Amino acid sequence: MPQTPPLADTGFGTEGGVGAAVIVLAAGAGTRMKSDLPKVLHPLCGRSMLGHALYAAAGVNPSAVVTVVGHQRESVVAEVKHVGEKLDREFHTAVQEEQNGTGHAVGCGLSALPPDFAGTVLVTAGDVPLLTSDALSDLISAHTGQQADNEPAAVTVLTFIAPAPRGYGRIVRDKSGLVAAIVEEADATEDQKRITEVNSGVYAFDAALLRSALSELSSDNAQGELYLTDVIAIARRGGKIVRGMVLDDPHLVAGANDRVQLAGLRKELNRRIAHRLMRDGVNIIDPDTTWIDVDVTIGRDVTVYPGVQLYGATVVGDHAEVGPDTTLTNVEVGAHTRVIRSHAERAIIGSNSVVGPFSYLRPKSVIGDHCKIGAYVETKHAEIGSHSKVPHLTYVGDATIGEHTNIGASSVFVNYDGVNKSRTVVGSHVRAGSDTMFVAPVHVGDGAYTGAGTVVKNDVPSGALAVSGGQQRIIEGWVEKNRPGTASAKAAAKVRQEMNKSPQVIEDGGTE
Repeated sequence: MPQTPPLADTGFGTEGGVGAAVIVLAAGAGTRMKSDLPKVLHPLCGRSMLGHALYAAAGVNPSAVVTVVGHQRESVVAEVKHVGEKLDREFHTAVQEEQNGTGHAVGCGLSALPPDFAGTVLVTAGDVPLLTSDALSDLISAHTGQQADNEPAAVTVLTFIAPAPRGYGRIVRDKSGLVAAIVEEADATEDQKRITEVNSGVYAFDAALLRSALSELSSDNAQGELYLTDVIAIARRGGKIVRGMVLDDPHLVAGANDRVQLAGLRKELNRRIAHRLMRDGVNIIDPDTTWIDVDVTIGRDVTVYPGVQLYGATVVGDHAEVGPDTTLTNVEVGAHTRVIRSHAERAIIGSNSVVGPFSYLRPKSVIGDHCKIGAYVETKHAEIGSHSKVPHLTYVGDATIGEHTNIGASSVFVNYDGVNKSRTVVGSHVRAGSDTMFVAPVHVGDGAYTGAGTVVKNDVPSGALAVSGGQQRIIEGWVEKNRPGTASAKAAAKVRQEMNKSPQVIEDGGTE
């Protein structure tokens, strides 16, 4: 077989050892995605496909996880590092310079393990995002003879039944039920093509057998590639046991080669997330219109209404209500809080509060307990104290508001002067009249009031009333004089004429 890259400084040390290692194949170009993004980095339910695969691999607590990279390797390596940081463990990569088949890819991955590694090597793929740690653990148990008192195998193949098996490698079994060979469709006979048990592409190998068999692979086949599946025939020729473990749930090993298949997997994974949450005590009114990422946490007796999207690491406390038609991304929602027809990102909402409808909480918004953030209110980098209310039509940006304060409708925290952004501080028990403009930087003390339409440019002492603008003036007849012929002028003239025709009231209560 072609020479694989030399062993790099992997961090495993030189002692090798016995255990399990996982090789994740993620080197392919994925051209059918028709995307500038590598196939394995396409997202579903809050993680990339590769991210899901790495989480599943880490869940079996292996001694090493190696991702084989190739196409757009810089982006893929960055994702491997990112997932490793989230899981607080080290993942490793190996480069497949040329895509010469699955056998060559596994050889590249194997070269990143210590030469004396003597345990089980799991091989999986970066584009099977529904595969779980439980399924991989079951595969290890079946392979090592821990299931049904079986003898340990040299190779164990994860298989499933496909009623329409076109495109899959067929599982050929011998009379004893062991796997005799895996035949790729391009090389299969007509009888073999009718076999419905197919290869998932996920395997457990004895490390020593795998090293030896990879050195014997040949590209003498229809694709001119080094097939990993040929390891099975090599093992059988050596008198080794090759077992097949049939999955009851084929979705676990379903791959995504294009965006249509990816959308199908996304919908299936979302269905599973919703069903798990409902069984844990969450009331999801319409799972078909509700999208929830894998890292979302939802408490007991929460109600999620139709049209809700919960993304990232959003946390919803017990007895809260979210929706309908609400999108929350990395948001913390307190217990007994309602968020209605609103959008929030990287925000914190306390308990027993109400947000919405049609509110927009931008990053660094912190809403206290027992608060009201009403219709068409936008907040950004704002801290709003408990029991305070911003009921409607208001922008609160770069501001701190104390407790038990009420901000009147159509108020604006004017935080930007065209160059710099400044902060406004409003104390507790403040009553701000409608259409108050807080021109930052400014401080409003506890218990202060502002009149409607006030422009606050200077600090307001505690307990003071701030007003701006002169006394209202009335200029009679201005419209008829200055806007003659307009609809407004005609309406005013009509009222004046009707008043002139009305009887005049005299002092003794009669009329004249």
